[in-house]
Amino acid sequence: MDVCVIGAGYVGLVTGACLAYLGNSVIAVDIDPARIDQLNKGHVPFFEPGLSELVQHGVKEGHLSFSSDLPAAVKKSLIIFIAVGTPSLPNGEPDLAQVISVAKAIGAALDSDRKRIIVNKSTVPVGSGNWVEMLVAQGMQARQPVAASAKTSEKTSGKLSGNQLPAFTVVSNPEFLREGSAIIDSLYPDRIVVGCSDQSAIAEMRMLYKPIIEQNFEPPAGESYKRNGNVPFIVTELASAELIKYAANAFLALKVSFANEMAGLCERAGADIREVMNGIGLDKRIGQLFLNAGIGWGGSCFGKDVHALIESAREYSYPTPILEATLSVNERQRKVLIAKLQGELKIIKGRTIGLMGLSFKPNTDDLRDAPSLTIINQLLKMGASVKVYDPVSNAACLRQNPDLPITYCDDVVSLAKDCDALLLITEWDEFKHADWQSIAKSMKFPLILDGRNILPEDKIKQAGLTYRGIGR
Repeated sequence: MDVCVIGAGYVGLVTGACLAYLGNSVIAVDIDPARIDQLNKGHVPFFEPGLSELVQHGVKEGHLSFSSDLPAAVKKSLIIFIAVGTPSLPNGEPDLAQVISVAKAIGAALDSDRKRIIVNKSTVPVGSGNWVEMLVAQGMQARQPVAASAKTSEKTSGKLSGNQLPAFTVVSNPEFLREGSAIIDSLYPDRIVVGCSDQSAIAEMRMLYKPIIEQNFEPPAGESYKRNGNVPFIVTELASAELIKYAANAFLALKVSFANEMAGLCERAGADIREVMNGIGLDKRIGQLFLNAGIGWGGSCFGKDVHALIESAREYSYPTPILEATLSVNERQRKVLIAKLQGELKIIKGRTIGLMGLSFKPNTDDLRDAPSLTIINQLLKMGASVKVYDPVSNAACLRQNPDLPITYCDDVVSLAKDCDALLLITEWDEFKHADWQSIAKSMKFPLILDGRNILPEDKIKQAGLTYRGIGR
């Protein structure tokens, strides 16, 4: 199928690369010409396991191309994905400026040779499907002023004051990608959600996703993940699909915040949060995922989506105390390591503190809303000297925060040299298998604070280091 993906950022690039791998002809559009040039050479501008290889495969096979010419890409395509960013505004509402611009540009570029399917892949508030339909129609009207007084139903049917104008249907198709495992999440998803009432559009979307639904494609080179059975293809109303995305992320964020709130109680009561969460997670009604206590969640989704859901509820004068508490607990949790550090060292001023990890989670270099930056800024404010090491995120942090007065290290042992404490921030596998004997010899004061409860406590203590975890 001919597919256009507008937005070659994280979601757009992963979506485009996976659809191209399945044999579709995909054009990914972006306004950044430098990014387009690099992508056409097979160079991915961020770290995601397996994505670079998938992009290079798509370009080599001729199934994937990149362009800054949106009108040409739209005219060629049957299915048009909107996958642009919707970052949070200061008040928590999503910034929809890019969606507005793209929707109008699509309308201006449409021709009437066939009916198009416009897919909202960006995470947008409830009601955005109808809104995008209006914006696309406005883009069409700007091209043909005679159409200004027509009704929306006439616009979308392709009939307008006796003129044959482009017909289109807007579909909501939320993404559920996890950074660090986005290829697996795309090709082997738990479900595919399509919000639409147009049966022909639903049939086209089902055809597009047929290889994924039936799991009958050849896995990418080096990929061993397998899924048993077909992938559920769920058809809903537009509003329901939009709400599913926000509700899913809000619930996952809630599980993490619940585990962190229980962790504080465990410390005071002499319990171990790992044992408590394992005990409740084995209940099938609860499940074990997202119950790991630590320093809280970060990244581009949880915080943004919970804020957006709260703001959507406020539009309807509907209170959301559970969602608000989810954010509050997460904010508080980021300060836990600082409090533990003060409890052990007493004085922070003049100390040298090393951070193991910068990205908000492993297998990505994404620093958006990363707990590491909150902790670094607090330590600097308290007068500490800060050293950092991350297997892939050092360069990204330096590029995005050139004025941050911290020292970047090339490995864990050099990070540990002359440190008064090491703080585990990101649960990279490399840190689990560190040389604790060498680390102990390098440190000024033997203190390890495990912000994710993943380090080998026995080996750390055998090396003569003091170990402190979360909720234990």
